[in-house]
Amino acid sequence: MNQPYASPQLVSLIDPYVYHALQSLLGQQVVVETTRNSLLGTLRDVKPDHLVLTAHQKVYYIRLAQVVSVHLGDVGKGGAYRGVSED
Repeated sequence: MNQPYASPQLVSLIDPYVYHALQSLLGQQVVVETTRNSLLGTLRDVKPDHLVLTAHQKVYYIRLAQVVSVHLGDVGKGGAYRGVSED
């Protein structure tokens, strides 16, 4: 009647291709589009489950599971980015 219970286990899916592709963009201006919004900033670090972006003098930790796409930042004249929502 006293049966041992199994400990909960964390299951995380890691896409090594995305991880390595993001590592090639370290230090560059990128646009990260998430399920919530888009953010332009400098890619500072990449881990198997999240990335670190600096933008507007703040540090953002974004889970890779929430990332829809990442592309190089497109800065137009005057340094203003075109195509990223500010909300």
